[in-house]
Amino acid sequence: MTITRRVALGGAALGFGARRARAQAQANETIRIGVLTDLAGPYRDVTGPTSVACVRQAVEEFTAQNPDIKIEIITADHQNKPDVGINTVRQWFDQRGVDVVTDVGNSAIALGINPVCVEKDRVHLNASAGTSELTAKSCTPNTIHWSYDTWCLSNTSGTALTRAGNTTWYFITADYAFGHAIERDTTRFVEAAGGKVIGASRYPFPQTTDFSAFLLQAQASKAKVLGLAMAGDDLINCVKQAQEFGLGKSGMKYAAIIGSITGVIAAGLETMQGMYIAETFWWDLDDRTRGFTKRVQTKLPPGVFPNYVHAGNYGGVTHYLKAVKAMGVGNAKASGREVVAQMKRMPTDDDAFGKGLIREDGRKIHPSYLLHVKKPGENKYPGDVYTLAGTVPADQAFRPLSEGGCALVKP
Repeated sequence: MTITRRVALGGAALGFGARRARAQAQANETIRIGVLTDLAGPYRDVTGPTSVACVRQAVEEFTAQNPDIKIEIITADHQNKPDVGINTVRQWFDQRGVDVVTDVGNSAIALGINPVCVEKDRVHLNASAGTSELTAKSCTPNTIHWSYDTWCLSNTSGTALTRAGNTTWYFITADYAFGHAIERDTTRFVEAAGGKVIGASRYPFPQTTDFSAFLLQAQASKAKVLGLAMAGDDLINCVKQAQEFGLGKSGMKYAAIIGSITGVIAAGLETMQGMYIAETFWWDLDDRTRGFTKRVQTKLPPGVFPNYVHAGNYGGVTHYLKAVKAMGVGNAKASGREVVAQMKRMPTDDDAFGKGLIREDGRKIHPSYLLHVKKPGENKYPGDVYTLAGTVPADQAFRPLSEGGCALVKP
């Protein structure tokens, strides 16, 4: 049989078409995780590259046991601008086939992408936004809120410190959704415990670096507790300046409602000593948390320890991938809503948070801890910066279902 040039070219075209079809099929079988985070702004250290490293750790551990499931990680900087974050997520869904968005951080961005994830039927796995609205009136069947929220940490700090006799509070608050939620939620617990908020100052976010005027107002109030409704670089800068003004020496206690080990290590014990901080993950809590920390530190610069936001990315992605395996990649890619439903049906268990569950409102449930920063010289090894001042059990750490107003919760 003689093969003509036309037949040969036709066969080559068919071969190319088959290869292209196989490549497209392979691409459609890949789970894509979008890490939307702060890579250069004030929340870079408390989220940012360490959040990405924790996602990579979760993926590596999962694929070591499930090499047939292909996973791709995509990252982007939201610049703490809602329009940038929302547009990035739309582009990811429409052009890059992203199946789940994790980290997110900024509360305004988190609330902004919620309806986009519903519209596109993708998963919003939030590990770092603070607003408790994500599991209240803004809850969706596509959203899971993992690490913490303002209700949880406000409850942990506000209740314990007020009951200990610290009955008057003054807040310095980041002037956007995140800061407002912290101040509102903490005020509720302070008042419920018999205390009173006697004043507050709201500073422009994210452009404020000089907190002196706000600190002078706090000092003049003579409150017993300075409630810091902020995070990241803002928290470190504000505490440093508070020490310079001598607020701590006058007897005022500092409560970082949304603080973390990241800020403590960055500022140093000399600055942060005596600070009360609520966290839902503490790297030195037990053998499992220490094991996770040791593994992920191979991806981090020396001296960096994961906080509860970082750990939430690890725990959340770990559980998400377990749901993907249970459903099958094709089914998981077809509907983010169904993946979230599967995640809620499955008990959670990871080395950062241990055993837990996800409620019908999308809230991940685990204990919360009140931690007290050690004085210089009390620490015995790297990362040894806390003593445990109290534990709030998982069933008490987060807002009751009946109080949130989430439409997913059946009466």
